[in-house]
Parts: sequence; structure tokens; C-alpha cells
Amino acid sequence: MANPTTIEISPLAPKKFPNIKPVPGLRLCGQAVGLKSSGDKDLMIAELVKGTKIAGVMTNSRCPSAPVDWCRTILPEGRARAIIVNSGNANAFTGASGNKVVTSTVSRASKLFNCNPNEVYIASTGVIGEPLLEDQIAEKLSKVVTRLSPTSWKSASEAIMTTDTFAKAASVKTKIGSSEVVISGFAKGSGMIAPDMSTMLGFIFTNARLPAQVLQRLLRRAADSSFNSITVDGDTSTSDTLFLCATGKNARQKRILKSNDPDLKEFYNALESVCINLAKQIVSDGEGARKLITLNVSGAESKRAARNIGLSVANSPLVKTAVAGEDPNWGRIIMAVGKAGEKADRDKLSINIGGIPITHKGERSIDYNEAIVASYMKNKNIEISLDVGVGRSKATVWTCDLTHKYISINADYRS
Repeated sequence: MANPTTIEISPLAPKKFPNIKPVPGLRLCGQAVGLKSSGDKDLMIAELVKGTKIAGVMTNSRCPSAPVDWCRTILPEGRARAIIVNSGNANAFTGASGNKVVTSTVSRASKLFNCNPNEVYIASTGVIGEPLLEDQIAEKLSKVVTRLSPTSWKSASEAIMTTDTFAKAASVKTKIGSSEVVISGFAKGSGMIAPDMSTMLGFIFTNARLPAQVLQRLLRRAADSSFNSITVDGDTSTSDTLFLCATGKNARQKRILKSNDPDLKEFYNALESVCINLAKQIVSDGEGARKLITLNVSGAESKRAARNIGLSVANSPLVKTAVAGEDPNWGRIIMAVGKAGEKADRDKLSINIGGIPITHKGERSIDYNEAIVASYMKNKNIEISLDVGVGRSKATVWTCDLTHKYISINADYRS
């Protein structure tokens, strides 16, 4: 496994780990327990107060991990007391032995937290196809439980990293009606990023008092405009998992029964902002990335079509390598729009890079100056906007450039 303590930190990384607000009803911690040969942190536990509600979205991969299968089975009950996450091993494509690892871990955790096994959620990330010993995670839980704390966000974030070069977290205060609540969370992801539900792994917590079905609707919507709108390499993980937990430790909050309650508007906007923050951090840590690319698509037939067009451009190796080489080869963008399979009017298509018009009504702008665009391409943050001229819908997609280092990281991933 890659060792985050020795590899070069992404040039797009934040200058420091953010100040994360504690969430009443939550304790967490991350520690090294020997699952990674590097000796880095590799096991995270989050303990949630009794009565916590949970929502989740998980990978649509047809080869899901054993933890994903377990979580998908228990999620309809909507209750959570613990989340156990290991890095260093994905526990995916591990057959019956993988299920035994999950069962053993859940059984031990339910005893430690005195709860129903169906309130224990599991996630794993790392190498696919490598079996674990049945009790390899379960026997480590008691060691980590002794270090649980309301403020151990950094260690928890570090414990779920694989090829990540920095820990990713975000936090905001917001309101439901007149009552103040906190939303804090962390995520991991660097490679194998083209989520088909949410992110690689993401865990978001709030002290809001909300039913599980309301949380589920809010999370699905927020995931679509954030984690489902990023791509690093076009590959969807077997382990993608995103959870939103509400501890309910907010006695003064009004009772909410529907996701369209007007008093949830500010809360949803804050939740979406946390999700977008974490999603952009993942793209900023794309394996070998040197540039963050924002793609704004407008004039599409529908929001879904706009996002699909954006992802077609974002997933194009030709576009991504052009950005890496600081080459304003806008013909590659035209190509990627054309292959997206969504409606686009060639003779109305317009593109600008960094606010600089490139095309207008289906041809190159008469005052186009490539030298100006080439100079803009030297920036770390690149913004590309395109209007496909068939409707009024829009979407934003985030990606990163594709450098030779992506090859180096993945060629050496298991060494």
C-alpha cells in the first residue's frame, strides 16, 4: 500500500487540516492496528448515541464488496450505533471468507457498544481480492475503542486513506428553523474515482433530529450534485459508500417529517456545501493531479444530460492530458461533447476557457488568441464552460488533469 507519510502531498491540497466542529452524540478515532504494512493508521471507529438515524448510498458496481452487501441489507432499518472502517484491504471479491470477516466484526462491535448487530455499519478500502483472517479486524476493535473522542477528526480521516496524500474533512454550522445544528464529515478518495452513487468513502454527521427517510432523500439529492459529479479516472469502486448520520442531540429543534419542509432549506444547502467541499477535495487529490478542472455545462436538454456531457469531457484522457500539458486544444472538448450521447447543437455550441471565448455559434471565435488561453492554462485551477444550445438545464462537474504520475502510482500500488 502507498504510504501517505512519505509520498508527495498534492499541490492542490489545503494548507492545513480544517477546524472540524464536534457533533453532539458522536465519538470517533483512528489508529494503526497492523492492517497496512506501512504502519500508518488503518482502522476507524465512530460511536453514535442511541437513537441515531442513518441514510446511505452505495456503489452500483455489480462486483460490490462484502461490507457493501452487509450495509445495503441493514440500511432500511435506518438506525446506527457504530461505523467501523478499515483501510489497507477492500474485502472485495473475497467470497465466503469476506462475509465471515464482516460477521465477526459486526458481532464483536455489537457487544462492545451493547447494540443490535443491525446497527453496526462496515466499510473497507484498499486492495481488491486479498482475503483477511476472520477475526483480523474484530480483534483490534477493543484497542481503538479506548481512544474514542468527540474531537479526533484528523486521526479518523487519516485512518481511511489509501493513496490519498492528505486527509479530507469539512464542517459547517447551520439552522433548522431557529435551532442551530452542526454538520461535520470526512471522506477519502484519490484513484478509482468515477462514483456511481456517491464517493469512495464518506461519512457525514449532524446533531439534527431527522427521520431516516428524510435523511435518505436529502443525501441522495446532495450526492448527485457533488460526489456523483466528480471523476478522476472513470473507474467506479467496488466499495463506494456514503453515510449521513443524525444523532438527534438537538432538543430545541422543531419536529420535521418531510424532506420538503421549508425549515430544511438552509440545512440542505449546508449539507450540499459540505458534500461539494469533500468531493472537490477528492478531485484535488486525484492520483498525480496538478490541476483542478471545473466544467460548467449549460444549454442542455436536462440536468442529467448536462452532467453526462460534463462527465464525458471530464473523463476524456485527451482532454485531461491536454490540461496537464497546458495545451489549449479545445478540439478535444468538441470531441468529448460529441461522443456523450446527449443532445447538442453543433452550430450553437460555444466554449470558453477561463472566461475567454473560444467558439461561437459552431465555429472558432474570430478574435480567438491561443497565446492568451495558453497563458491561462498555466494556472492550478482551470475552468471550462460550454453551452450546448438545446435547452436551459445546467450542471457542474469536477475533475483533474492526467499526468504520468497516475501511471507510476497505480503501477506500484500493491508493492
